[in-house]
Amino acid sequence: MPGSVPFELLDQTDLLVDQVYEGGPSGNVGDDPLQRMLPVGNQGGFRYKGSVQGDDIRLVVLYTSGEHPDWPDRVDPFTGTLTYFGDNRRPGQELHTTTRQGNTILRRLFERASGGQGARATVPPILLFSKGEHGREVVFRGLAVPAAPGVAPGDDLVAVWRAVGQQRFQNYRATFTILDEAVITRQWIDDALSGTPLTHACPPTWRKWVDKRVFTPLVSERINTRSRKEQLPSSEEGRRILEVLHGYFNVTLEDPVRFEACAVDLWRMSAPNTGEVDLTRPWRDGGRDAVGSYLLGPPADRLAVEFALEAKCYGIGNSVGVREMSRLISRLRYRQFGVFVTTSYFDDQAYKEVRQDQHPVVLLCGRDIVDILALGGMTKHKEVEKWMKARYPGSE
Repeated sequence: MPGSVPFELLDQTDLLVDQVYEGGPSGNVGDDPLQRMLPVGNQGGFRYKGSVQGDDIRLVVLYTSGEHPDWPDRVDPFTGTLTYFGDNRRPGQELHTTTRQGNTILRRLFERASGGQGARATVPPILLFSKGEHGREVVFRGLAVPAAPGVAPGDDLVAVWRAVGQQRFQNYRATFTILDEAVITRQWIDDALSGTPLTHACPPTWRKWVDKRVFTPLVSERINTRSRKEQLPSSEEGRRILEVLHGYFNVTLEDPVRFEACAVDLWRMSAPNTGEVDLTRPWRDGGRDAVGSYLLGPPADRLAVEFALEAKCYGIGNSVGVREMSRLISRLRYRQFGVFVTTSYFDDQAYKEVRQDQHPVVLLCGRDIVDILALGGMTKHKEVEKWMKARYPGSE
């Protein structure tokens, strides 16, 4: 496979951000590339070298398949942050009594990260990998540290509630920063495994974080627009959620205009600093389904920036095109920005024109909606359906 590291070389290679590392050819668990690359075992999302009981963890590997709808781990390449969920993923046990003790590790990592230099020096290197596209291959996503700039203390590690049937339970939602390090050398990995990570081979951004708690995130600018595939959910349950949304407003209520209120709520969930929002009348909207304000600055001295919102409740096979997009853009007033929310996706031409012409328009597509609902605790279409019926009831 071009550009990937063969299985037989994994124990010798450095780690490069977004590099693919191949699995083995045997057809069993021995093909796991992480175990060959690093002595951390071959199962689970939390893998580590050392002892949790002995408080001697020397290296942590976080692995995500990106395929669990209830626990949507997510890397944001534009801010350099990682949202990662713990390993208490079903009812029946306390938050910290998981088999792999991943939540215990998370608690210790974040406790020490919030302490002084001496406490941060005991935080082991945290390496993030995601599932590749073929077989057992994995992709290295970066070197992470607990917490993130702009995230308030106490909000970086949060115990969130979930429910399965009538049983409720808690799991951690953790926020990490992915550091601006393109290469993690084999020498530093070996030093960390020996218990001495702060050697000459230590990455500069890691040392800066340990010494001064300075975050240096790996941020990137979007060069291209998102493709149709990137704008729609990859999971079947995610697609079902969009179908339920579309069906409820277009078929059950027979009133797609009612989706505008839902679109405002979705926007507010993704942008909590949203202030007052007024839904406009269908025959007088002037190309805008809602107008509102987004609040900037400290609570004692807010600056309100106006926005106009457009909503389209389309089936996932129908795209938002140039005509609909132009309608919103042409009606944005001076110093306003736009928000376009759709249950489907934006076609290539409309997306490119918005970005290339630098129009101030936020685009929320189907995948974004599924992610927003998941962060709000709604990961199943039945949960979304119940929420819609309660919040946007019909006339009966």
